[in-house]
Amino acid sequence: MNKSKLRVFSLAVSLSSAVFSLLCFSWHFDVSLLALPLSLVFTAAVYFQGFSRIFGKNDESGLKIFRLLLQYHPYVLLLSFVIRRAGSYGTPFFLDLITVFFWCVSSVFDLYILYYINPKRIEKIDSKWKQTFEKQKSDSTIKSVVHEILGWVDALVQAVFMVFLINIFFLQLYQIPSESMVPEFLIKDRVVVFKTLSGPKFPLSQVGLPCFKDYKRGDIVVFRNPHYSMDRKSEVKTFLSQLVYMCTLTNVNLNVDSQGNPKADPLVKRITGVPGEQLMMQDGSLYSRTKENPVWQKVEEDSTYAMWNLNSLKPSLKSKVEDFPLTQVEYDSLLECEEERRNFDVFLFEQECRSIAKTFDKYFGLYQKTKSSEDLKSFFNKNNLFEYALFAQHCYYAEKLLSSQSGSQWFSSFMTDWISSKPQDFNGNLYEEANFKLNLMIKRVVGKLILTDAEFLLAGKDPEKISGEAEIMDLMQEAVKLNTYVFLLDRRNMGPFPSNDANGQAVFIPENCYFMMGDNRFNSLDMRHSYSQKLMPLTLFDAYSVTYYTSLEPQYVNKNKILGNASYRFYPFDRRGVPGKSASR
Repeated sequence: MNKSKLRVFSLAVSLSSAVFSLLCFSWHFDVSLLALPLSLVFTAAVYFQGFSRIFGKNDESGLKIFRLLLQYHPYVLLLSFVIRRAGSYGTPFFLDLITVFFWCVSSVFDLYILYYINPKRIEKIDSKWKQTFEKQKSDSTIKSVVHEILGWVDALVQAVFMVFLINIFFLQLYQIPSESMVPEFLIKDRVVVFKTLSGPKFPLSQVGLPCFKDYKRGDIVVFRNPHYSMDRKSEVKTFLSQLVYMCTLTNVNLNVDSQGNPKADPLVKRITGVPGEQLMMQDGSLYSRTKENPVWQKVEEDSTYAMWNLNSLKPSLKSKVEDFPLTQVEYDSLLECEEERRNFDVFLFEQECRSIAKTFDKYFGLYQKTKSSEDLKSFFNKNNLFEYALFAQHCYYAEKLLSSQSGSQWFSSFMTDWISSKPQDFNGNLYEEANFKLNLMIKRVVGKLILTDAEFLLAGKDPEKISGEAEIMDLMQEAVKLNTYVFLLDRRNMGPFPSNDANGQAVFIPENCYFMMGDNRFNSLDMRHSYSQKLMPLTLFDAYSVTYYTSLEPQYVNKNKILGNASYRFYPFDRRGVPGKSASR
C-alpha cells in the first residue's frame, strides 16, 4: 500500500460520507434537521484532515487526529441516521436502504485505511509517519499524562460504541430481572443472546439483515415487549436510553414507563405456541389444535418446563427463589378445587338450585318488614355480582333481597336462570365448560349463605352476629377456597387463542407469529395478560353470572420483534450452560 492509493481511499470515504449526509437532509422543522449538519461537518473534517492535509500536502502532523476521526466516523454517521429518523416524520424504506448502503461503504473504507495507518504498519508507507508517533510518545511528562488520560477516555468511549454496534447486530448480554422463568433462570442470571440469525435491524428502521432463524416450541427467546408503544418517539427514547445506559456503565436507566418504573422490555420467555395453532390451557395443561387436526390435543412437551408448584423444587434451587406465589397447602387446595369442579354434577345441582330458590321464597313470604320497590336488576350490577362481594356481603345481600318486593323473583332467577340457557355440548372447549361449572359452584355457596342468613334473620338474630354462626363459618371456608381459585384463575387457565370468529370457527396463530409464556406460570406477566384488569362475567351461558377481575388478553408476537435466542447462561458459574440442558428441578 502506498500514499497515492490511500489518498484515493481517503477521497472515497469522504465522497461516500458526503452522499450519506445528503441523504440525511430533512425539510421538517424538528430534531431531524440536525442530522445533515452533524454528518456534513464530520465528513468535512475527515476530508480536509486526510485527503487534503495528510495525503495532499504530505503534512503528517495531523495523522493521529485523522486516525481518531476515522475511528469515530461510523458512529457519528450512525447517530446522524438515528437523528434523521427521530423527528415527527419517518423516512421511506427505500431511502433507509440507500442510506444504510452508503454507511456500510464509508465504514468499510474507514476500516481499510485504519488497517494501513496502524502504528504497527505505518512505517511501511512512510518512515516519517512512524517518527511522528514516536515523537508524540516522548512528549513532556505533563503532556504525556494528559495524552494518557485522553487515551483512556477515548478507549472507553470507543468501547461503548463498539459494544453498542455488537449489541445491535451480533450478540447481547442480558441480566434476568424477574422470576418469571424459574427454575430455568433466577434473578440476576446472565445470558448471551445471539442476534445475527434473527434479522437485526438498524435503529428506527426496517433495514438490516434477513432473518435466517426458524423458531420452534420450547425455544427461550428475547423479544420486544408488545405491551409498550413502539412508535417513533418511544423507539428514540429506547435507543438513547440504551446508549446512556452503556455510557454510564449501567448506572443510569432512562428506559422507564409513565410512572417512572423501569420498562420490562425486552422480555425473556419461552415459545409455547407456533404458527398454525390454536391454543387453550386448562388446569395447567396446554392444549392445541390445527386446521389439519381440529381435535384438541394435550401438548405434552409443555409439562416438561411449565412450573406450577415451586415448593417441589430441589432444596439447593429452592433456597435461591425469592417469591413463592403459593404454599404447598394452597397448591393442594387449588388441585382439590379443580377436582371438585371436574366431578361437579350439573344435573343434580339443577334440583338443588330449585330447592334453594323455593325455600328462600318461603322465607321471603314470612319476612314481615316493609318491602321496598327498589329495582334489584339495577342494584345487582356487575360490581355487586363480583364473586368476592357476594361472599363478603352475603348477609347484607340477604337483607336486601328479603326487604325488596322483587327479592324472591330476583333470587330465583339468580339461582335457576342458567338452567334454560346452559349449552348441551361445549364442543371440546374445556375452558368454557370449566368456568361454567365454577360459576355454579360459587352460586351454590352464595345461595346457601343467603338462605342461611335469611333463616337467622327470621329467627331475630342480630345481623352483626350471624357471621359467627357455625353454619356460616363452614360455608365461608368453602367460599375462601373458591375465591382463592378465582384469583388464580387466569394464571392457571386460558380460553381458545386466537379466539374463534363470529361463526364459531377456529382461528389460528398467523404465519411468522408466536405465543410466549414464562415457565413460572403463577408469577409471569407474559403474552397471556394485559397490564390492566377489567370486571367480566365468569361465563356467558348465564345472564346472572358472577363476575371476576381478569387481565387475560392473550396476544401473539411477530417474528420481527424477536431479538434472538437465549443461547448460553454464563453466570452464575455453578449453573452455566445451555438453557434447557443445564438447569434441573
